[in-house]
Amino acid sequence: MSHRYELQYTGTALKDIKKLDGSARHRVRKVIEALAEDPRPSGSVPIKGHVDMWRIRVGGYRIRYTIDDGVLVVLILKVASRGGFYDDL
Repeated sequence: MSHRYELQYTGTALKDIKKLDGSARHRVRKVIEALAEDPRPSGSVPIKGHVDMWRIRVGGYRIRYTIDDGVLVVLILKVASRGGFYDDL
């Protein structure tokens, strides 16, 4: 039986999503919503050196998130283009 994860967002992630143009925002939101069903889909990659931190690519953008399997929460940390995605890691 599969469990649905709750999606939560940091303030930074919400601002990042708001800044995207319409079609990019739609694609990013669609991928984020799918993470509630499967937080580790094909194409998601653990971020080296960070426990339970993952990234997934959506076109030219990356979504950084954490997974808490204990309470079934996916926390969206950041959405950015490749250029600025790794600056604050």
